[in-house]
Amino acid sequence: MHKILALWAVPRSTSTAFEWMMRQRGDMECYHEPYGEPWYQGEEPLWPRYKEGEVRTPGLTMDSVHQMLKAQTQKGPAFSKDFPMYIDHMWNDELFDMFNHSFLIRDPAKTITSMYAKWPDFHEKEVGYVELKQLFDIVADRNGAPPALIDSDDMLEDPHGVIEKWANAVGIPHMPESLSWEPGARDEVSWWDGGSFHANLRNSDGLKPQVRKYVDIDDAPDRVKEIYEKVMPLYEYLYQYRL
Repeated sequence: MHKILALWAVPRSTSTAFEWMMRQRGDMECYHEPYGEPWYQGEEPLWPRYKEGEVRTPGLTMDSVHQMLKAQTQKGPAFSKDFPMYIDHMWNDELFDMFNHSFLIRDPAKTITSMYAKWPDFHEKEVGYVELKQLFDIVADRNGAPPALIDSDDMLEDPHGVIEKWANAVGIPHMPESLSWEPGARDEVSWWDGGSFHANLRNSDGLKPQVRKYVDIDDAPDRVKEIYEKVMPLYEYLYQYRL
């Protein structure tokens, strides 16, 4: 059995840029939010804001995706980027054992304000930090040690250094050349509304060092600040375990 190398993250955490880097490696099959697509657009959508008439894909279910990933474990190496909030109702030993788990976090001031800019009516569950922390603790308890976890700002300040640490921690070779790519379409990661969430990735040419930026949550709407206050302790808890 080939365990699927998983990066569990929260929305708006630069996780798709990380996934794109993994796609440049060429040494494993890559899956973009496989559980997320049926959660939002499957035959039985589970997202809290679903309304009758929203996009649905015939034949796409959480179980069909799960069976596809199970089959992948018999075929060869694979990587999956996804969000734990999609599957907290499915957690069991079989699912946990399918993956080599790792985690990506980002300052909620950045993730939540970015989500609000795209979806002003986003649901609190879509923020994802509650389920990310829960899954992290489950994996840590099962493994007897914290799983590999990186922070987005650390990664953007020192892409090569942080990704090398992550690669070593999850047991794969570091490939520095995978951190560069040509700008262009990113059809592989754009099942949601044609890819409006990935404009920055489309125009980028790699993961390069960036000066750390800060977002002042005091400038955010009250609802955003309220959710931020709820999830910031979860982020701070996870932050202490970062590589």
